[in-house]
Amino acid sequence: MDNNETKAKTRQFAAKIVQLYKNLANNKKEHIMSEQLLQAGTGIGANLVEAECAANKDAFLAKLQEALQKCAATKYWLEILKEADFITEFESTTGIQDCDELRKILFYTIKSLKAGSGTPAAPGAPATPTSPGRTLTTQTIITVPPTPTATKKG
Repeated sequence: MDNNETKAKTRQFAAKIVQLYKNLANNKKEHIMSEQLLQAGTGIGANLVEAECAANKDAFLAKLQEALQKCAATKYWLEILKEADFITEFESTTGIQDCDELRKILFYTIKSLKAGSGTPAAPGAPATPTSPGRTLTTQTIITVPPTPTATKKG
């Protein structure tokens, strides 16, 4: 999976979160927690898009870290909404599984970039397990955009 596939995953996830928010707001009349869920769940992909415009590796990593934090917050709100009986077990479980998959993509990308490799994983490296029945291949990792080079005027 490349950057476009990762962005597509975050976009699909955000769309699911928006639908869940609409159901909570319109049918359950729950607005406070559902708005928190909406902000966190849609913020994952928004931070990835912003990371693409990062001026350097540190700024790129900061945006990935923000996306990772949004994953944690999204999972938290899904758990709270389930415990408060606002969403079903199925909605909670599938949302958390999707969130965990995105979290692992972000975590391993951040980890490899902090290690200084510049490339998240070596070709042919073994798959990293995610939730039961799913695997996260090394191709799932996000790649760092090329660093702009300054042109010398002269």
